[in-house]
Amino acid sequence: MNRLEELFQRKKNNILNVYCTAGFPQLNSTLEVMKALQDNGADIIELGMPYSDPLADGPVIQSSGSRALQNGMTIEKLFAQLQDCRKEIYVPIILMGYMNPVLQYGFERFCKHAAAIPIDGLILPDLPEHEFETEYGAVIQRYGLDFIFLITPETSEERIRKIDELCSGFIYAVSASSTTGGKGEFTKSQLEYFEKLRLLKLKNPLLIGFGISSAASFEAACRFASGAIVGSAFINALKTANDLAQEIQRFVKSIKG
Repeated sequence: MNRLEELFQRKKNNILNVYCTAGFPQLNSTLEVMKALQDNGADIIELGMPYSDPLADGPVIQSSGSRALQNGMTIEKLFAQLQDCRKEIYVPIILMGYMNPVLQYGFERFCKHAAAIPIDGLILPDLPEHEFETEYGAVIQRYGLDFIFLITPETSEERIRKIDELCSGFIYAVSASSTTGGKGEFTKSQLEYFEKLRLLKLKNPLLIGFGISSAASFEAACRFASGAIVGSAFINALKTANDLAQEIQRFVKSIKG
């Protein structure tokens, strides 16, 4: 049983997945941020690999990625930073990024190096289902990595069920058809979408992301799913932090209540 399976078996609700950008706010902040997230109650760490053209990311995460790239972050440097991370980090780690830099690194080489750490899963939003099925999925599975697909309010039930068959770890349910970083309460149509997903009784757990920025939005998402993903709100908190550990403690507490 891998870490994600163990987590979802042990904890049925209120799972907090926090996104952080590797190499932000400083090149060598990655492990410090991860350790503080874990120590303060994050259940999953979603580690963003910065890329110059991040299609699914809103302005806050794009800005953090640009800063990380300016800091000198690369996939090679990230793997070097993570080499001994399992001496301290025991929660599941997911790498989130885009196909272009992964292909430049070498897809199988990337999966091999991720599995050696070991990383638990991958989110690559621009990897199409067909290419996953015909080419890349077998490589990902060979190295024992989970692969998480995204669904949106526009995704048909037929496609959701297909994704549920292909997916492992969990399904990332995007709360709105937009980039990351939305704020405010969920609309009536969003709540209806979450309820529709809940009633589908999918085999994979659901985590809801995009627009989770407070205890209220986290709690609302957890009424319909196993948990939620926080990204832009966390990056915003790090931007102004004088003391990373202290700010991360405050932030996680503000979400979990």
